[in-house]
Amino acid sequence: MLGLSLLPLLPLLLQTSPTTAAALTYSTREKCQSSGGTHCPKGTIIVGNSSIADFPTVQEAITSLPDNNNPATILLLAGTYEEQVNITRAGPITLLGQTTSPKDASRNRVTLTWAAANKDSTGQSVDNVYSSVMVVAPTLDASITGSGTTGFAVPDDTPFGNKDFRVYNVDFRNTWAEYSDGPAHAISFSRANGGFYYCGFYSYQDTVYIGKLGNAYFYKSILAGQTDFLYGFGTAWIQSSEIQLRGCGGGITAWKGTNTTFENKYGIYIADSTLKAANSSIAPSIKGECALGRPWNSQHRSIFARSYEDGSIDPSGYIDWVVSGVARYENGTTLMAEYKAYGPGFNETGRVEGGVTTVLKEKEWEPYSEPAKVFQNQEGVFGDVKWIDWEVVRSK
Repeated sequence: MLGLSLLPLLPLLLQTSPTTAAALTYSTREKCQSSGGTHCPKGTIIVGNSSIADFPTVQEAITSLPDNNNPATILLLAGTYEEQVNITRAGPITLLGQTTSPKDASRNRVTLTWAAANKDSTGQSVDNVYSSVMVVAPTLDASITGSGTTGFAVPDDTPFGNKDFRVYNVDFRNTWAEYSDGPAHAISFSRANGGFYYCGFYSYQDTVYIGKLGNAYFYKSILAGQTDFLYGFGTAWIQSSEIQLRGCGGGITAWKGTNTTFENKYGIYIADSTLKAANSSIAPSIKGECALGRPWNSQHRSIFARSYEDGSIDPSGYIDWVVSGVARYENGTTLMAEYKAYGPGFNETGRVEGGVTTVLKEKEWEPYSEPAKVFQNQEGVFGDVKWIDWEVVRSK
């Protein structure tokens, strides 16, 4: 079980290398990934069990980076890295996984893995963040999930962290248990902007956590879990990806809204994706059992748009979350919605009878219809999406 000393959640102090990586383009990135480090831009840091590697672990490579705004590129050679990784650096970071199939997340050859849940070595409960395979946040306080419907109150003077964090072709696996046994993060991402391209995220409960002021974009990735496995306070956009159902419990999404002095669109948006049983053996046992989500608090916002739903989905779509007799769904505040969803899991009659799912018309979807309309900076300004790798997205 997890020992608190195992997760390096202190600020990174060993900042000695002046290395600055040359700018990555679409072609130079793929060439670097497929060559195994022999044809990478100058300044690329290589990690792995090889004579050409600069470091054997991902954390050592991260810790070596100077505390400045110079971009850094790190190539992870093919293999499995059993470690917890903590990233507090504000300067741009790109992690590349070695691969010969850069457009297929199912064929990734690099895995970051750890086995932990929200329990310490004595079995006592700790904050969910301590279970994470990777944490991206400027401080420990910024990364703490907290309890209840409002979570941890992040101190007002907490800075914003990394404004351009990118990962390509890396899998994140929390192997604590082969079923839902408490929160077990594959990734914890708060107060930062990050894009994940052709990546995999595997756990059972609370797989992906996007914390307060977190902005995360997932493209052609695989996200797998069983219970509330896409959750948080921030904003996530999942584009053209696979949502794999490894079981049913709670909901696929469980978002906590946050009160702000400005209009916000914190929530999770899943577009042009698929929601399917993880494999054919589990499909019969979860038929009609998986809810699209449930509200962690009344400000939950999630939308499944133009996405295929297999027969695993509950006919009602979403469900309410009732605690001590009090429903968390609040009509007019909670938004649990679908737009042009299709497949055997979409049951319009069931949605109406369930009473908590909103089926959006085009005009109602329009305010959320692209990332620039929902991603916002810490001041609440919309439209800051320069950190998304649009070259990859537009390449199809």
